[in-house]
Amino acid sequence: MTSFRNIDRSVPRLEGREKVTGKAEYVHHLRLPGMLYGKIFRSTVPHGRIKHIDVSAAAAVEGVYRVVTIDDIRTIIPHPYYGPAFHDQPVLADGKVRFAGEPVAVVIATDRRVAEEAAGLITAEYEELPAVFDEVEAMTSDVIVHDELKPAATFPDLQHLKGRSGTNVALDYKLRRGDVDAGFAAADRIFEHTFRNQQVMHTPLEPFVTVAEPGDGRMTLHTASQGPSFVRIEIARLLGWPENRVRVKVPFLGGGFGGKLYIKLEALVASLALLVQCPVKISLTMEEQFFMVTRHPCTVRIKSGVNNDGKIVARRCDVIWNGGAYADIGPRVTQKAGFTSAGPYDIENVSIDSYAVYTNRPPAGALRGFGAPQTAWAYETHMDMIADALGMDQIEFRRKNLLREGREQATGTPMRDAALDAVLDQVSTRMAWSEPVDRGTGRIRRGRGIAVGFKGITAPTTSVAMVNCYADGSCALYIGTVDMGQGSDTVMAQIAAEVLEIDAESIRVIHSDTDVTPYDMGTLGSRSTFHMGTAVLLAAKDAKNKIAELARELSLPPGNNLPLPELFRRKYGMQAGNIIGTGSFIPDYEKPEKDTGRSTKATPFWGVGASGAEVEVDTETGHFTVTKLVNVADVGVPLNPKLVQVQLSGAAIMQLGFTLTEEMIFSEGQLTNGSFADYKIPTLLDLPAEFINECVESRQNDGPFGAKGAGETSTIALSPAIGNALADAIGIRLTDLPLTPEKVFKALSDAKRLWSAGG
Repeated sequence: MTSFRNIDRSVPRLEGREKVTGKAEYVHHLRLPGMLYGKIFRSTVPHGRIKHIDVSAAAAVEGVYRVVTIDDIRTIIPHPYYGPAFHDQPVLADGKVRFAGEPVAVVIATDRRVAEEAAGLITAEYEELPAVFDEVEAMTSDVIVHDELKPAATFPDLQHLKGRSGTNVALDYKLRRGDVDAGFAAADRIFEHTFRNQQVMHTPLEPFVTVAEPGDGRMTLHTASQGPSFVRIEIARLLGWPENRVRVKVPFLGGGFGGKLYIKLEALVASLALLVQCPVKISLTMEEQFFMVTRHPCTVRIKSGVNNDGKIVARRCDVIWNGGAYADIGPRVTQKAGFTSAGPYDIENVSIDSYAVYTNRPPAGALRGFGAPQTAWAYETHMDMIADALGMDQIEFRRKNLLREGREQATGTPMRDAALDAVLDQVSTRMAWSEPVDRGTGRIRRGRGIAVGFKGITAPTTSVAMVNCYADGSCALYIGTVDMGQGSDTVMAQIAAEVLEIDAESIRVIHSDTDVTPYDMGTLGSRSTFHMGTAVLLAAKDAKNKIAELARELSLPPGNNLPLPELFRRKYGMQAGNIIGTGSFIPDYEKPEKDTGRSTKATPFWGVGASGAEVEVDTETGHFTVTKLVNVADVGVPLNPKLVQVQLSGAAIMQLGFTLTEEMIFSEGQLTNGSFADYKIPTLLDLPAEFINECVESRQNDGPFGAKGAGETSTIALSPAIGNALADAIGIRLTDLPLTPEKVFKALSDAKRLWSAGG
């Protein structure tokens, strides 16, 4: 068995002391000489033409430097539209507004309170237009959110994007395997259900913030971003500048979860800084976050043909994603989550249609799980409903249909190093599934449920790393991966240190600065450990090879143990010089076939997780409690077991909120609960009494030291596990999230009325 110095060791987080002592840098803390503050004036209607904007009262407020609209922005950016999938989002509303809360104008002032006061004095007159809010309705609606579709053609997996002109469909992805109609015709039984997911938001405790600092023909952006390399590329494109004139610096983030990806505030704040030729800062309030980016509401229709022995022979899925007013990265969510929407099952005949649809709601984008939790809610609830109808044990039904090692998933990509059996077995053990469950008495009823899920990882993407070995033997690691609380600095240091045979604690990790750190596509989608980790591994190996080459140059025998500082002294006669190792990684990828959507290399690895839950329900009130929650993940080899455990628990707590309490509620396009007084995220008091988060023994053979990502795996199966437990307790099935006491009470009341009428 291989013995490691740094791997499989719970190295304390390298930045821990900085954070607990309050010394860690965040953009919110940044103050620059002469800095001005911006405050956004937002639309009050969900869809309308802008007839007039009156900024006179705001401009007259003492301390206001300037009030900016899209006409001012055009003097800086002639074509002020951005977005990773479509160039569809204007820096400020351009002639139209497409959702209530859209930025229309900005006040720039010497003080943020002055800016806020002045922004409240701006008025706008609109010609209101018909609006569409529901994703299913938007598929065929006469209300068209975008008259023109402008594909960005930025990423290889999205370069085929065209959208459907004259409709609200930005992307229609399809996957075809076998003959699904023939499969249904041959099946003994057919099951068909519809499921819905609600709109939720990321709620990072550090809201969105950007500071733009203009220089001599240059621009420096200090921003809370998960993708500084993309920000640099996109800002350079908008300004018509070479990339070397744009610098993007990212310190620590106070959470991101996918919301701080691609362009958010950066284009606006950069434009403002160039207009006034001094630093400008915009910090959103907690309430304003609701209008920046959200998670897709989603409707899933799923139909399965099943034989009496429990074998699934055909499955059809129609998945409609509510992308809101602007596409953001929604088309990629539509594609990546779309191709796994039939579940982790070996089904010969599969037909999937996945649609990204525009509506007049706030934009939706990536949020921890990249669409996988929404589709798993559907297919794992559907699986339980089928098992119940067939009279089969829910775990045995899944075991009968699970994909096995080496078998092709519906895309045509084989399942490799994906421990589906192991996570299901471990959840079964932790839930004591073979033992009787206490069903409760009187008004109290108890039940249990399980679910298993998986996701494909974003591909193709590139990561580059650099290791710098200094003359005194110390080392720095330069990476674009952003540490937003997940502990990536520590894990990357562990990988480099293991190769260089030093302690991880002795490595300094240099934070993202596009003038200094090399390219990384972004910190997203559980990709960093695998992608950037491999790049770091290669960079450290390159440095180690160069150290060996230096020893050979000095005529030292192979295997010498001369310390690195002594090698440098012998080379240069003093403490001088550097050895720099570089590494880049891009996994194999094969673009899906146009007609079938199939690809033999659709994902570099599979994210796999399973969940189990026990609930206790008061059948008189509908109130219920999750008393036990088990999450088991396949993360390959856990490089830092403690960090893996807290990653799994943090993701599970987040998904618990999306399951039980969180929902953005709209009335005619107006958000009605846009504050933390009304939008409820979980607290420690909401955690189950038994809360178990762990991983199975596994190995990702092509991952760094056998590892793969962990950040999303415990989000995927959690909602259906709780929903299945709830159905087990009360005998009634809920198909729409969130699972609230009100919905349970209504379902119980409706069932009682039906029973009474039948009796």
